[in-house]
Amino acid sequence: MSYEIRSMWDDDLEECARVIREGFLTVAKDFGLTQENCPTNGAFIQKERLAAEKEKGHMMYGMMDGKKIIGYMQLEKNTKELYFLQKLVVLPEYRHKGLGKKLLNYAKELVKGLGGSRISISIIEENKVLKNWYIAYGFTPTGTRKFEHLPFTVGFMEITI
Repeated sequence: MSYEIRSMWDDDLEECARVIREGFLTVAKDFGLTQENCPTNGAFIQKERLAAEKEKGHMMYGMMDGKKIIGYMQLEKNTKELYFLQKLVVLPEYRHKGLGKKLLNYAKELVKGLGGSRISISIIEENKVLKNWYIAYGFTPTGTRKFEHLPFTVGFMEITI
């Protein structure tokens, strides 16, 4: 099966929000995240937040299976060299097919093409499966931080490309 990655348009944002919610919901359930204890988690995202982030210049990409969005990722430029990779997600029924890696490789090529040399991510530090997945693809842990408003520790990771 051939999947294409393309920029997301304003008309796609409602569907992007749905894909993010569905994809993040599995992790939210695993870690007991709710709208009350973690309202900013992707499992609860709405189109309006994506629209605001797009307005701020965040770059949004969807992985397509025909006309259906099955994966998503977002890049935010921090400095000339550093980009933040956010909301990388693949719908549960499409996982374990290498699609997350394809999105990650696409992000690396985009950042390289934009003159960047590093990508940073933040994850739930306690999510060892996800942390190990990123490590397997070259990311290095750079630190952790406990935020008072979050029910988990945030782990920061980075890759030089």
